[in-house]
Amino acid sequence: MQNLENKDEVKVHKLTINGGKNKLGEAENIQVEIFAGQVISIVGPTGSGKSRLLADIECLAQEDTPTKRQILIDDEILDDEARFNLEGKLVAQLSQNMNFIMDITVENFLTMHAKVRLGKEIENEKAIIAKCFSMANELAGEKFTLDTKVTQLSGGQSRALMIADVACISSSPIVLIDEIENAGIDRQKAIKCLAKSEKIVIMSTHDPLLALNADKRIVIKNGGISKIIETTAKEKACIEKIRQLDETLLNIRSRLRLGDLIENIN
Repeated sequence: MQNLENKDEVKVHKLTINGGKNKLGEAENIQVEIFAGQVISIVGPTGSGKSRLLADIECLAQEDTPTKRQILIDDEILDDEARFNLEGKLVAQLSQNMNFIMDITVENFLTMHAKVRLGKEIENEKAIIAKCFSMANELAGEKFTLDTKVTQLSGGQSRALMIADVACISSSPIVLIDEIENAGIDRQKAIKCLAKSEKIVIMSTHDPLLALNADKRIVIKNGGISKIIETTAKEKACIEKIRQLDETLLNIRSRLRLGDLIENIN
């Protein structure tokens, strides 16, 4: 942890995915360029290979994974030292299951991480921690306090805390998210928070609202990248209707959780 102190923030302006092959051994014959501040969704049936693509990006693959894909950072090929150097870790991954093992409070967790990532002398340490904590509570379904032990947080609260941490404190310029719709948090707000931090955000999702709100979506089929789609004008025109349907479903879920009878739909 001491080696991380006072580390200059790593900047990545572009991530490039050079295609490899799918499960059938067929060449993907595709190149995907993703720039800082962009949000990219990965869509496809369950078992199609969405998580494999995230794993390739997470390890910054250099044709040494089953897919034979290659990941470039700012058009550069990375050697093993750059790929696995913990001092300047390029990628932060938020999995579906977030569990803490340290028996410390939320405030202590955020303070420790801020000092590790931002240095011992942080002029606005309290402001950063307050911003991170406030963002986490905005994303979480149920509020928690700075005194709450991280081991007592629910799965959704843990995910909300880590998303806020990545947006406000983490220096990793690339963020990978696996099915954020299953986290029990305000997923649209979470993606906006991450995108505002000028990070590259790549998420696998089955959620049509998240997929269509992304700058572009990668379609996975048979373990390979089948196509790249930029959201069309007609699709954007449908987003508001999809949002209204989504809000109706969220309202029904909320009423069910509160013990209401669902005898009318507003």
